Amino acid sequence: MFWGQITPERAIAYLHHYPHSESGTLIYAIKYGGAKTTATALGRMMADECGRNGFFSGIDVIVPVPLSRDRERKRGYNQSLLIAQGIACSSGIAVGGNVMERTAFVQAQTELYRQKRHDNVEGVFRLADAAAIRDRHVLIVDDVVTTGATMAACGKTVMEAGAARVSFIAIGMSSS
Repeated sequence: MFWGQITPERAIAYLHHYPHSESGTLIYAIKYGGAKTTATALGRMMADECGRNGFFSGIDVIVPVPLSRDRERKRGYNQSLLIAQGIACSSGIAVGGNVMERTAFVQAQTELYRQKRHDNVEGVFRLADAAAIRDRHVLIVDDVVTTGATMAACGKTVMEAGAARVSFIAIGMSSS
């Protein structure tokens, strides 16, 4: 998924996401249905299970994929931040909730094909606090990974700003 874009230290998705399935309904509720406690609880569950296998060993800071200000204001929350907070509760790793910003929102990724997804997120993330990630192992958190374009763009942003390593975690991975 990340071949030719970025080489993460580790990458994992908790569920295989199928739209209109039970996992799809759960993720839809987290993204659009206001299921904030579900997002945090899933983050904790995912961290508990992945932590048993040493996934979080050596990770210094958790950075959620940011939403644009307008999108977060309309939704009322950032689901990736809530998932990250759940992971932090279980793992003890601090969340850098304001470390990265999304500088633009062109179009929802769900509406785009593979190459367009990469183009849509190229250069739209920037670090608001580069010192928080410099020389550190950063864990990027998102809700669903489809092509990996968003995570790769976030990973490139933190690596270019001086992170030592980057890893990725998501609730779901979709093949659609």
